[in-house]
Amino acid sequence: MPAHVDPQGKLAGKTALVTGASRGIGEAIAVRLAMAGARVIVTARTAAAGESSYPGTLADVVARITGAGGKASLLQADLGDPASRAQLADEALAQAGRIDILVNNAAALMGGPFERLSEKRLRTIFEINVFAAFDLAQRLAPAMRANRSGAIVNISSGASTHNVAPFDPPTMSGLLYPMTKAALERFTTALAEELYADGVSVNSLSPGFIDTPGNRRAISGDDVALEGTQPVEIPAEAAYQLVTADPKLFTARLADAAPLLAELGVSPSPLI
Repeated sequence: MPAHVDPQGKLAGKTALVTGASRGIGEAIAVRLAMAGARVIVTARTAAAGESSYPGTLADVVARITGAGGKASLLQADLGDPASRAQLADEALAQAGRIDILVNNAAALMGGPFERLSEKRLRTIFEINVFAAFDLAQRLAPAMRANRSGAIVNISSGASTHNVAPFDPPTMSGLLYPMTKAALERFTTALAEELYADGVSVNSLSPGFIDTPGNRRAISGDDVALEGTQPVEIPAEAAYQLVTADPKLFTARLADAAPLLAELGVSPSPLI
């Protein structure tokens, strides 16, 4: 069946806020939720052409969704700035009335040898990868609790997995990014327990190796397509499955996208 927007889908009447949604995994998740009838608010630093050296903008994502009959709007924000996050939450609530689904996808990928890592870099990556997810959840979860319904998905990474010796050869995966994703996962399980009685699910999702603009620059230093990647439809579908699942059964999951779909017996839907 061709990809389409279902206005009466499982997420009809719901509003989702997806961070880091100007391209890549965030864009794909926003599109998948919109296909199921959700009103989607996408946010990132890049709202329009010329604001980033990376391809993709929030305006492009909104046009993609609305052009297919879905509902979407954008709010530009810097997730590394606490004041910008506060304004984002306020504007999202003012615009939609309430947020039913929060997808914390925005992330910074920083690294370097341990001896040369600065405190500024450490604080910056934790601000974007951990504090932003905590802050937005803290601002938006109270309404979810009051409605006794909601879903939070924190996008993690396989980098959070602990390597074990002997390291031959060393993976050199860095310190900062894996540290933040491990912290995000522990935040996920703790918050899931706190919100469990209120019908709000909290899960983390490791998308797998996806050919995104950010991964291309981080791995190869250019915009050449990466080999050995998985389709972006896989994490998009996995996120959709998590936010539509029974919150009493699917919460506190540290899920990997492809194995989750295999567990559920679900194939990824094509995207509009």
